[in-house]
Amino acid sequence: SIQHVTNPKIDATLHFVIGDESGIAPKQPSAVVIALQFIIAMFVMDTWQYFMHRYMHINKFLYKHIHSKHHTLVVPYSFGALYNHPLEGLILDTIGGALSFLLSGMTPRTSIFFFSFATIKTVDDHCGLWLPGNILHALFNNNTAYHDIHHQLYGNKYNFSQPFFVLWDKILGTYMPYSLENRKGGGFESRPVKSV
Repeated sequence: SIQHVTNPKIDATLHFVIGDESGIAPKQPSAVVIALQFIIAMFVMDTWQYFMHRYMHINKFLYKHIHSKHHTLVVPYSFGALYNHPLEGLILDTIGGALSFLLSGMTPRTSIFFFSFATIKTVDDHCGLWLPGNILHALFNNNTAYHDIHHQLYGNKYNFSQPFFVLWDKILGTYMPYSLENRKGGGFESRPVKSV
């Protein structure tokens, strides 16, 4: 996809602009500093993604011509996590990632681990499976069932937060709680708790 071609170019440009001329990789900070950088990057990414994602739903032109491609997936699946218009990938993922990297102050090496984690989390959120023992579901309220509600027709104006926390949805009144119900053929189905 176009996103896979543009991201490395933007990444290389970003590292060239902020890097030093020695060519020596910067020293990694302590584990405590790296953990703090992860938390800051998660907050920055969530904030960017929430407001841009929500705006793509509010703006009819952007929804029709850009974001609706992603919402052709009424039932999310793993590969659908990054199934989107190239401009959406640039705005949400690439710019959001660059801001997370810059504002957290992480090194390029730390960013590799952060962006790998963010991608795994996003794919898990879209996989459509509630697997027992999934550590990501235990650590984050923003999970497969939470995002599944957003992809259902009645949840389209709710649960914009991604990929880590539900903070902005709760603060701004777009949070739709859900329940997991047993499906007749096995497995679970996420359903909104309140009627819309």
